[in-house]
Amino acid sequence: MRHSAANAPTLLVLGSNGQVGFELRRSLSPLGPVVALDRTACNLARPDEIRRVLREVRPDVVINAAAYTAVDKAESEAELAHAINGTAPGVLAEEAKALGSLLVHYSTDYVFDGAKAAPYVETDSPNPQSVYGKSKLAGEQAILAVGGDALIFRTCWVAGVHGGNFAKTMLRLARERTSLRVVADQQGAPTTASLIADVTAHAIARRRFSNADVGAMTGVFHLAASGEATWHSYASEVVRYAASRGAMLKAGVDAIEAISTAEYPLPAPRPRNSMLDTSKLRQCFGIFLPDWKSGVHHMLDQLLH
Repeated sequence: MRHSAANAPTLLVLGSNGQVGFELRRSLSPLGPVVALDRTACNLARPDEIRRVLREVRPDVVINAAAYTAVDKAESEAELAHAINGTAPGVLAEEAKALGSLLVHYSTDYVFDGAKAAPYVETDSPNPQSVYGKSKLAGEQAILAVGGDALIFRTCWVAGVHGGNFAKTMLRLARERTSLRVVADQQGAPTTASLIADVTAHAIARRRFSNADVGAMTGVFHLAASGEATWHSYASEVVRYAASRGAMLKAGVDAIEAISTAEYPLPAPRPRNSMLDTSKLRQCFGIFLPDWKSGVHHMLDQLLH
């Protein structure tokens, strides 16, 4: 990064009103001044706007938390999904490289087909099955092709206090309905936006203040909470914990029926296996990731307060 040790870096967060972007405003603030921009201030579907913003702000670190995340809608909006998820990251990488800045970008488990029996490692061959997954893989490839200083974090099953997500939906439905039906044959690790933001801040700080080889701290890393869950066990834990905290629910854990993916068809196919091996992140950055339940409990504590 361009700054000297005596000067705090300027950090630019794009997508500041999303689940992860909202948390980044908190986690990055100890590192230096944060310029947080939402879609109205920097629309990633417009390359010229991206270039203008980066040349005006001249950040030391660019954190791209903006994305087209409507997985099912992407099947009918492929051009827009690819513009935001595929083309824009390449433009960001070009501008960041020209500035001598670090680019941090987030990708997804959807770059894999989910057919592997074990957790995915970074070197496994991607094989996205959806438009969303293909657009996110295109973004990764565009960044790597530029060859600048970049960190790409693949994550999965993201949930946060700010914005919509599966946990919030299950909580709402459990309040409204006497029974729920949830898919039980897909597995992953529910990963909170706050954990992603905290790991991002830690990684940036390690690169800045560590004597370790920064070259090893670049490229693609898997970032997900420890442990594993199905959507059914995730929903069950949300309902169980919310009830233990006094939430008034119509549907208890016993009223959550386990169903198959085939019983809940959606436009975009989902990976059966979304497990991500995080060994590389631990080895390179010394980061130990907590069990998914602790993060979900903390998020629910905030939502139920």
